[in-house]
Amino acid sequence: MFPEASEAVSRLAKALGITRVVEIPEAARARAAAYVITTSEGASLHLDRLRQRPDDFDPAVRDRLLAGAMLPAPLVERAQKFRRWYRTQVLELFKSVDVMIAPATPCVAPKLGQTTFVLDGVELPVRANIGIHTQPISFVGLPVVAVPVPLEPMPIGVQIIAAPWREDIALRVAYALERAGAVCAPPPRGL
Repeated sequence: MFPEASEAVSRLAKALGITRVVEIPEAARARAAAYVITTSEGASLHLDRLRQRPDDFDPAVRDRLLAGAMLPAPLVERAQKFRRWYRTQVLELFKSVDVMIAPATPCVAPKLGQTTFVLDGVELPVRANIGIHTQPISFVGLPVVAVPVPLEPMPIGVQIIAAPWREDIALRVAYALERAGAVCAPPPRGL
């Protein structure tokens, strides 16, 4: 992640008095499995429209859906099995914590029209990689509140992640951070 993402998480941890660090296991594998499942499910959902009206789709989306339609079923099945295992591992973390705080994005908000960013010396497409920190969480259906941490020149999002059905805790933490002034959306320019 960019230094700004690390700084944003550190700011919120400090505001909440958090000192413990937990590591979400196998997040990179979870992201890969999520991609396999979402592309295959998306392809299944849109396959008739892809055949009948392919020009209605953005070319990048159309290509992703077509690739998803060609995934072998055993690969999707393995991804589903991994998801069950991964969910169990992540839920274990909530036996000792109420919430987890993690970056929502690896970088500050990209500029309009920005198509790439450099992460760890590698140029990556924004569209495919902006959600690298959220995908492993949404993959197992955890409730999240994303909060903007004001940084210059652009804010960065941090996710407050709670256990299943504990949206109330994530929302209370977000509210406490807002009241403490640790998170807030900057006013639109010119106002």
